[in-house]
Amino acid sequence: MRFSPSFLDEIRDRVPISSVIGQRVTWDRRKTNAQRGDYWACCPFHGEKSPSFHCEDRKGRYHCFGCGVSGDHFKFLTELDGMGFPEAVERIAEMAGVPMPARDEQAERRERERTTLTDVMELATKFFQDKLQSAEGAKARAYLRERGLTSVTQQAFRLGYSPDSRNALKEHLAAKGATKEQIEACGLVVHGPDIPVSYDRFRDRVMFPIEDSRGRVIAFGGRALSADVPAKYLNSNDTELFHKGNVLYNFSRARRAQTKAGTVIAVEGYMDVIALAQAGFENAVAPLGTALTENQLDLLWRMTGEPVLCFDGDQAGLKAAWRAADLALPLVQAGRTVRFALLPEGQDPDDLVKANGPEAFREVLAQARPLAEMLWLRETSGGVFDTPERRAELERTLRELTSRIKDESVRRHYSQDMRERVQAFFGRERPRDNRFGGQDRTGGGRGRPGQAAGRTPMTDSLARSALVKGNSGPLPLRDTAMLVAMVNHPTLMDDYFDAFEHMDLPHPELKRLHAALLDAVAHGIEHERAALIGVLEMAGLAGSWQAAVALVRRARLWPALEDAALDDAREAFNQLAALHSRTRELRRQRSSVEAALAEAVESGEEQSCQHLLHVLNAISMDIANLERLEALVDGFGVSSGRAQGA
Repeated sequence: MRFSPSFLDEIRDRVPISSVIGQRVTWDRRKTNAQRGDYWACCPFHGEKSPSFHCEDRKGRYHCFGCGVSGDHFKFLTELDGMGFPEAVERIAEMAGVPMPARDEQAERRERERTTLTDVMELATKFFQDKLQSAEGAKARAYLRERGLTSVTQQAFRLGYSPDSRNALKEHLAAKGATKEQIEACGLVVHGPDIPVSYDRFRDRVMFPIEDSRGRVIAFGGRALSADVPAKYLNSNDTELFHKGNVLYNFSRARRAQTKAGTVIAVEGYMDVIALAQAGFENAVAPLGTALTENQLDLLWRMTGEPVLCFDGDQAGLKAAWRAADLALPLVQAGRTVRFALLPEGQDPDDLVKANGPEAFREVLAQARPLAEMLWLRETSGGVFDTPERRAELERTLRELTSRIKDESVRRHYSQDMRERVQAFFGRERPRDNRFGGQDRTGGGRGRPGQAAGRTPMTDSLARSALVKGNSGPLPLRDTAMLVAMVNHPTLMDDYFDAFEHMDLPHPELKRLHAALLDAVAHGIEHERAALIGVLEMAGLAGSWQAAVALVRRARLWPALEDAALDDAREAFNQLAALHSRTRELRRQRSSVEAALAEAVESGEEQSCQHLLHVLNAISMDIANLERLEALVDGFGVSSGRAQGA
């Protein structure tokens, strides 16, 4: 065999198929979504004027809906350019930066042996499946029923049972023609110079086959059914087929499912993956009993540019999230990052979907936090920054973090993001605090507030924080855009009057505009743009109205302006209203937590203070992120005569 399947898989995975095809075609800007790795062009195999040729990076395939051609990297080069297959492989290997393998008879022999080993692993898989359905597997079947796994799910993941025997699997495989060397090479038995007779590695365990990217079984994980076994979960040892840090459980299925789901979810264990699949989340994977590795992170990025890393809601889960954040940070680049979903405390994905159904897990995914925010929360939660030195220490820590990013452009944007967060956190001005009569305020190390005059410095830090102080200053963009849209498109005021009437607008200028418009409605003023603007002018609010319109124009929220089509205005307003509602709910939560924090401070409950500060910080960051969100999405502007995505 000239090229091993593993070599071809490696170079295919390293080179996006769009990079190969993009050298020969021009992508259609309107239909192409490069961020999702979804490309369209006029077919290079037949003449056409409208693009019907499609390629998708995540699948590594192309297809023309006009002439029907399809294939992968190599087929594109051999069929379009007339290359021989070895030449096409050499071209892709060069693009991948992978040296071509020399013709090696020993390597080719090993590849044949690897194929034989996968045959042995398939025999073992079927053995375990059969044992699960036998009388010996009754205890394992009961365990799986208790975990809520249906027979369909068990069959889909090929779950099995390894009997409580030292020789059952070994003897079965030998009877099927597998040699002693093959059984040992697969890691199915424990053997060595100090072990006179090898014995089955997995005994009295529920068995989870682990597959490679092509769906072939290459290893097993086993869950002990006896409570007195030292290792609750046991994986195959590293073999010619299997290297634990380079494999993700359920990778092959998740890669197929993520095309529809739009992302991939990394959870912590086999049962989480299987429970999520049964609940409809087939795009989940898991590392194999260890912390996420760099190679596993690269596998995630081959599937999607922004995988979601999901961690259990306990202290161990949070520590694992921090480790993953530190692992990912140096490697992020444009189109390659991660988000973090943290489960409710004390629950894993399996618990959550059983107790509250799939919708509860969808809500967790919807609240997934970007990497930058996770790092910010780690460095600020529970911290006290009541002195210049402590604030300088925080800034130094954040600079050190961002300096780890290898990509220059992303590093620059992270630095800017962290500067803005620091500025918002401490506020632009720090008024002198004379409440302590000039006494020094002292405290312990970071995160350990001291006491002065019966109060903690934590309270002063909160009071100075721009995240928890009142909403004065510049007009908030989203609230302003909603009011401007309603005046420019009065039909929206009729359609959404209840929402309009009960809008929560903290900014005083917007409150006055809102009150004047409500007054106009109450007095039967005709719902026309000119009439409503006239009401605002009569109320002496012409300047406020002009400032609001100017802000919306600067932000390019054009669906709120008068020349936008009503359909576009309505679609944008729906999104603005949804974001406004979520922000209002978060503000209510923040007020409740602030009140609880004030009580905890007064009563000197330091542990409660630290916990409530962490919660308050998280809510405030959620609000800040919502306030930065744009309501516009791809597809707006058709009704207004704008090109898609303009």
